[in-house]
Amino acid sequence: MTWTAPPPPPFGGSLVAGERELLEGFLDWQRAILVGKCTGLTGAELARAAVPPSTMSLLGLVRHLTDVELEWFHGRFHGREVRYHYKRPGAKDAAFDEIDPDHAERDYRRLLDQWASSRAAVAGNAIDDAFEDELRGPMSLRAVYLHLIQEYARHNGHADLLRQRIDGETG
Repeated sequence: MTWTAPPPPPFGGSLVAGERELLEGFLDWQRAILVGKCTGLTGAELARAAVPPSTMSLLGLVRHLTDVELEWFHGRFHGREVRYHYKRPGAKDAAFDEIDPDHAERDYRRLLDQWASSRAAVAGNAIDDAFEDELRGPMSLRAVYLHLIQEYARHNGHADLLRQRIDGETG
C-alpha cells in the first residue's frame, strides 16, 4: 500500500488567551496549514518540484522546516549544538535538492516529532527569556515564536502554489 500524507493533527486554542498561549496557538495553526497542504499526497507527489526552475517541493518544505524548528528552539534559543537532519555545510539546499520520495513518511513524521521536541524545549521558559543571536543581537522567546510564525506563513504561501500545480487543490 502506498503511503499518503494524513490530515493535519488537531490544533486550536483560545483567541482571547494570554500572549504565550496565543503565540503557541498561531504557530500550531501555521504548522497545521503546512501539513494540511500535504494531505492525501504520495511521497512522489510531495517530492515533485512543481514550480520550475525552483527545486522547492512540499516534501522539501517539510524537511526544511524540520531543521528550522531544531535550529531556533534548540540551537539558537538554548545555545545547544544541534545535528541537523538535512542541512549541512556546502549543501544549503539539501532539504530540497536531496529528496527521496521513498522517505516521505519518515520525513513527515520527523517534522511532527520535531514540533513536540520544540514545544518541550521551551515549556519551562518564560516568553521574555532571551538569548544573544549572533546576527540580530538579543532576542526573546517571544521573538522566536514570531519568527517561526512568519517563516511558516511565508512557506505556506509557497505550499499553496505547489499544491495547486500538483493536483489543482486550492484553499
